Amino acid sequence: MKQLLKMAISAGLACAALPSVAAVDVILHNAKVYTAEPGQPLQQAVAVEGEKIVAVGSDQAVLRLKGDSTQVINLGGKVLMPGMLDSHSHAIKGGLQLELANLAGAAIPLDELERRLRQWRKDGKAVRGEFLCVGGVPGTYWDDIPALEQRFNHGEWADQPILFAANDMHTGWANQAMLERAGINNQTIAALPAEARNTIGQRPDGTPNGFLADASYYPVTDLLPALSHATLMSAGRMALDYYKQLGITGWMDPLANELPGADVHNNSMGVLPVYKDLAERGELTAHVAALLMADSKARPADLDELDKVRQQFLGVRNLTLPGIKVFADGVAEAPAQTAAMLKPYKNSGRNGELLLDPQHFGELVSAADARGWLVHVHAIGDRAVREALNGIAQARRDRHSGIPHSITHLQMVSPKEYARFKQLDVIAAMQLYWASADESNIDLVKPYVDAMAFMHSFPAHSLLKHGAIISGASDWPITTPDPWKAIYQAVSRKGPKGVLNADEAIDRQVMFQAYTLNSARAMRLEQQVGSLKVGKQADMIVLDRDVLSVEPEALRDTQVLQTWFAGKQIYAR
Repeated sequence: MKQLLKMAISAGLACAALPSVAAVDVILHNAKVYTAEPGQPLQQAVAVEGEKIVAVGSDQAVLRLKGDSTQVINLGGKVLMPGMLDSHSHAIKGGLQLELANLAGAAIPLDELERRLRQWRKDGKAVRGEFLCVGGVPGTYWDDIPALEQRFNHGEWADQPILFAANDMHTGWANQAMLERAGINNQTIAALPAEARNTIGQRPDGTPNGFLADASYYPVTDLLPALSHATLMSAGRMALDYYKQLGITGWMDPLANELPGADVHNNSMGVLPVYKDLAERGELTAHVAALLMADSKARPADLDELDKVRQQFLGVRNLTLPGIKVFADGVAEAPAQTAAMLKPYKNSGRNGELLLDPQHFGELVSAADARGWLVHVHAIGDRAVREALNGIAQARRDRHSGIPHSITHLQMVSPKEYARFKQLDVIAAMQLYWASADESNIDLVKPYVDAMAFMHSFPAHSLLKHGAIISGASDWPITTPDPWKAIYQAVSRKGPKGVLNADEAIDRQVMFQAYTLNSARAMRLEQQVGSLKVGKQADMIVLDRDVLSVEPEALRDTQVLQTWFAGKQIYAR
């Protein structure tokens, strides 16, 4: 029956003479249907049978499929489009942000921070064993480390280990009691290689002041007791519930083998048991493409160990494991400045820290590619982007696999690399909510990096012009997972301090594709989801406004009225 329907109506349904068949389950009609299928004009209606789309076309044609048992929904001219897909989200951590002590990026006065810390100590939200931990702290606090020291190293806090974890997930501040528990002192700093010494903040006398970045930050987070499975399950449910409200029906988790706050080893299972448990309970109403993090200097043999973890989670409903994620560098914001740059930071004279080994990274990418795995690379600085592309180039020389490798973040990209994305078939997984003239970019990056490098911040239009495929990504909980706010930002590039390189703005329809079909390809799910097409899963959203024509400012406040997953409505506003 489905095959007859597909043959009869997949080409637009115009005047189709349909055979006599059983009625479909659901018809949504009188809509502006944005299918995300390249070159296809707006349609009016969609028919669903079971979990699949069986018809897309005009009201007249699709309504012919109605039977006595068909649920018919008149959308009154509302926009219907595919469920949104986030190609880089730490969703379980995002759920923890909703559940535990977290500032969610809000810079509040220290008096208020101290008041909240007392409350979170009392209600247990900040308590991790003997430690107190607050997440989502904006990096602007690191501008005045002495104020943190004065406040949280004395009085009631003198003997209480405290960690303020930044929302960038790469930096944090530990009070003196926490530094002592971690064994961080003058000797620790002296033992570091010269290029890594800026990963520990120092007072004028050379003693550590509590600021920690990347390689020096993670050993401190390792001290925190592991979160319970029950806590992580609750976080997973919160993330799923929030994403339903945003119309997001799938995401790529780039660190699925990491337990929040814990170190990652080749045998780590991270949050994969959480996804599996949710799926087995029938609660995983989203597609999760889970990546296993490989060490930045991993060799092909390490993939054997990662595959042992991977094998334990194959066949779980709505969970796929399409490849690995690798860090090429850190972050660009001062004072961390661990992003790998082609030209040195003006204040330190250093080029940041390239985490991968450019002599051997290509071997790792090619070995993953040979297994049929995608490689997803974190690259913030222009040097990191170049070396990531160089590694992928080796895999492309070795074979034409067609596997969609991707580079994420892309805060600064040399123009010499623009054309390479298309040449190497590399997806640019961009967090364009970050493309703002805000304090983070204007105050913490611009003064310290080469002026030409800063001119090429989040170069979405340039990459697009050179043929790159852009996928939509949030990096939640570092910033909001709301795709509509990111779409507005990509279109406007506006921030509180002006406009961040207006020439790099892109059209809203490019962003609609970024968050649908392009993200599906980045997740290796483009044959199943990402567009409203006959045979694909019926993941759909209904919106409260005509996002195709409203003013750009109205895009950021778009609300989802309905979210459908696998042919069932899972959310209604």
